[in-house]
Amino acid sequence: MIKIEATERSPQVEFDFSSGRFLMAGESFPEDAAAFFGPLLESMQSWLGESHDTDVQFDLQMIYFNSSSAKALMNLFQLLEDSARGGRSVSIHWHYDSDDETMEEFGEDFSEDFEHASFVLRVTEP
Repeated sequence: MIKIEATERSPQVEFDFSSGRFLMAGESFPEDAAAFFGPLLESMQSWLGESHDTDVQFDLQMIYFNSSSAKALMNLFQLLEDSARGGRSVSIHWHYDSDDETMEEFGEDFSEDFEHASFVLRVTEP
């Protein structure tokens, strides 16, 4: 289990490997995105390599992220897509406020890169 409280510059993270449930929420513009996301990517990659039968549900509830965070998210999504290509059930839920067109468009852009994982856009009321 990885649990990181949100800060002004980094998102809340809850990676519950035992249940296959993952959450990132808030804003992401850390000073060093590689230092923040690197351990998360490594942990996810390791877990996906070890555990072949656990379904994955990944919820993103981002308000804002910068370009280096977007790249890190894409790297994370690629790990999930690769795992889904291998037969694992993977669903990614992109939550965005109904009045946030920017986050909606980012979700649509990210969703285009998925063929095997389920990518669902979910509107929430602000």
